[in-house]
Amino acid sequence: MKSICRNLAVSVLALVFAVSLSSVIVAAQGPEPGSKPEAMATPAQMAKAAATDKLDINTATKDQLQELPGIGDTYSQKIIDGRPYRTKLDLVHKKIIPQATYDKVKDLIIAKQPKAGMMAPAPK
Repeated sequence: MKSICRNLAVSVLALVFAVSLSSVIVAAQGPEPGSKPEAMATPAQMAKAAATDKLDINTATKDQLQELPGIGDTYSQKIIDGRPYRTKLDLVHKKIIPQATYDKVKDLIIAKQPKAGMMAPAPK
């Protein structure tokens, strides 16, 4: 009788452990793909989210710029010295970086414009 109770207790403990382990694995995988908030986002919201992931060349630090592919110490300083940029393509138009380097970073950068209220007043 003792061996039956012991075997039953071991089986119950193994079952509890297995259930606990499977719940941890499911929790680590996250929610279902169709239930993510991004799946319900409008195209405008998705574009805004993508834009916020990009590095703003008008405000980025030298270290942040150097993390971009093909942008080293010299190019990062030239980017900072050439500010402000109306568009990211100004990097090529103003001959700050070559076209080949621009092609490497164009999907990673953005040139945000300051809001109208945040612009400096014109000198008198």
